[in-house]
Amino acid sequence: MAQPERRGPQVLNIGEVLAQLSGDFPGMSASKIRFLEEKGLINPRRTPAGYRQYAESDVERLRFVLALQRDQYLPLKVIKDYLDAIDRGERPENLPPGVVVSPRIVSDELAAELQNRGRKFSEEQLRAESGASVPLLQSLLSFGLVSHSNGKFDEHALQVARACVQLEGHGLEPRHLRPFQAAAEREFGLVERAVAPLASRRDSASQARAAEAAREISDLCLILHRALVQDRISRMDI
Repeated sequence: MAQPERRGPQVLNIGEVLAQLSGDFPGMSASKIRFLEEKGLINPRRTPAGYRQYAESDVERLRFVLALQRDQYLPLKVIKDYLDAIDRGERPENLPPGVVVSPRIVSDELAAELQNRGRKFSEEQLRAESGASVPLLQSLLSFGLVSHSNGKFDEHALQVARACVQLEGHGLEPRHLRPFQAAAEREFGLVERAVAPLASRRDSASQARAAEAAREISDLCLILHRALVQDRISRMDI
């Protein structure tokens, strides 16, 4: 009696990968997939002739990366750290909210947790989560330190509110914090100018590189800012 044919794991070429991803990520291209491979986010097998062979697990990794990039604007380095931790069998505790496409390389429990964290906040919920008083939140709104869309606040507003609650305990009110808003606008202007040559190109690979460069420059600006402030604090006569 003939034995049934055994089939190994499905192997996809880059065109088939694009076909699977295009519904959730319009504009996805082969060049962007290769860019993500260059950054170490995926590692497809190669034939002796050098052709890439993608497994279903590679497609799911791509979904995870693209969802975090699209919905959370995370640097690829941070996303790679998450993937490396998952590959080691660890559970990253600081995964961000708002992942729209739940990756199957993550447990169902963690995927559900990510979805729950992606909620928006009403004003009442924001105050409850951050500990901000009504007057403090109104001041933050009036000075443009937080904003809302159709009455809903996002995770960034929550982070700002929490920080301002703590700063209020040190005697710093929202009116004192307006320079931070101005500094953020100036920093964004610097980042925007730095990535303009890449951002002006319309292909998806250039757009991905522009977004990644913007995040890296922003991270470096924050490191520089912190170092400069810490340097001055270290010189205080205390």
